[in-house]
Amino acid sequence: MAIFWVTECIPLYLTAILPVVFLPLFGILDSNAVCQLFFTDTLIMFLGGLFVALGVEYSNLHQRIALGTILVVGCSPRRLHFGLSMVSCFISFWISNSAATAMMCPIVKAILIEMDVQNAFQVYMTQEEERMEEGDPPHLSKVSMAFYFGVAYSSTIGGTGTLIGTGTNLTFKGLYETRFPNLKEKVDFPKFIMYSMPFVSVLNVLLVFLTLQITHMGLWRPKSDVARQVKRGSINKATTKLVLQERYSALGRWTCHEIQVGVVFVFMILLLFFQRPGFMKGWADVLNTKQIGGASPMLLTVIVMFALPTQYTFFRYCCKGPPFPGRSMDACLSWIFLHHNTPWGLCFLLGGGFALAEGSKVSGMAKMLGDSLSFIIVMPSSVIIAFIIVVSLFCTCFSANVAICNILIPIFSEMAVTVKIHPLVLTFPAALAVSMSYHLPVSTPPNAIICGYGYIKTKYLAVAGILPTIWAFLIVYLNSISWAHVVYPTIKHLPAKQYLEK
Repeated sequence: MAIFWVTECIPLYLTAILPVVFLPLFGILDSNAVCQLFFTDTLIMFLGGLFVALGVEYSNLHQRIALGTILVVGCSPRRLHFGLSMVSCFISFWISNSAATAMMCPIVKAILIEMDVQNAFQVYMTQEEERMEEGDPPHLSKVSMAFYFGVAYSSTIGGTGTLIGTGTNLTFKGLYETRFPNLKEKVDFPKFIMYSMPFVSVLNVLLVFLTLQITHMGLWRPKSDVARQVKRGSINKATTKLVLQERYSALGRWTCHEIQVGVVFVFMILLLFFQRPGFMKGWADVLNTKQIGGASPMLLTVIVMFALPTQYTFFRYCCKGPPFPGRSMDACLSWIFLHHNTPWGLCFLLGGGFALAEGSKVSGMAKMLGDSLSFIIVMPSSVIIAFIIVVSLFCTCFSANVAICNILIPIFSEMAVTVKIHPLVLTFPAALAVSMSYHLPVSTPPNAIICGYGYIKTKYLAVAGILPTIWAFLIVYLNSISWAHVVYPTIKHLPAKQYLEK
């Protein structure tokens, strides 16, 4: 399956259902046990997150938030770059990074088109800079590419900030809790935010923004050509602001639909955060003794979106007689819209990873692979962490990050048991590193989206991703040997053997 996932000789999602066929045939797991892994609490939580994100998109609330924030930040090229990057990161905390990138790209395109019309700066490369064949779309200049790179990289980084930010996070949660169900250290919503958001997300996105400013927009290099172009663009910032204001005005006044979706969205975040916050009893602890997972509050939010109407004009007919309107009111979320825009294949990809991990554990393959890496047992834990982060960053360059997560996390879980380190010490940084794919379009959807939308050649993406990858390694590594022990104080000790067994 790993070879099929990397080479994509058959579709990724079709590869993911191979365990349903072969695990029972080889006598490793029965069919019922395998199929149950395709409908777990983690997978339903992932689906619920997608549905809520689509609800936000359906109401157009995300466009209003993005444009409003950018107008507040400012409209010079540097401020625009900062605003687009930070908004992309923030939105990606709560919806998938691919949806965040797809939403921001039209805004970037509109800005660049207007910059080109006003001759604010050089938006496209000249024939001397990049030879173009007849019929080829114009190639973006270095400054223009910085806007697209900022959106894609910030969306990728933002996805690591919360548990629902990207499918990789929920894949990691499912694999970890499937392998170590008895461990007290859980990967829940508040713990994930505390572990990754301060440094892995916020500090990282600021460093990546600063890097792109230096490499693509001439920061601290005032005599460079790109710096002069950016300075020229700052003179025409009033025109850019006018374009953004026109797009914002076209949205009209706040609608009842947008307000309700915003309130429901905040309600969902509060439900997830206070489910079991750790510093106090959560509502899930108070209700009953049953284990309430993340799927329940997520789907409750989705049901509320389907139940609420977009407007309440029907009240005017409550005290009146016929005739009544002959149609029903629209809901805050439409099933047709949801059905056509949900990437259903990702459900199979996540489920296939859980099934593969369970099959590897039951058959002993994962333990064998973990034992084969026992030569590093003599090394300090800090060196082992650096090793697994490098492996994760390297592997995720060449294939989809969810697929790589499905391959690596079970191996690192068994390695942790072999070298007598708490499993979270190795698996958490690996899961975060797997999400940080900056070099190739195949690595992660945001990269593919900007390459297709902006007609950016892979060679420019590959070069631009070098410094962000170095930052990713340093931040994830330093976070895992310092801040991680503040969030999870008990991971410095290896749990008793019975807790490591399923």
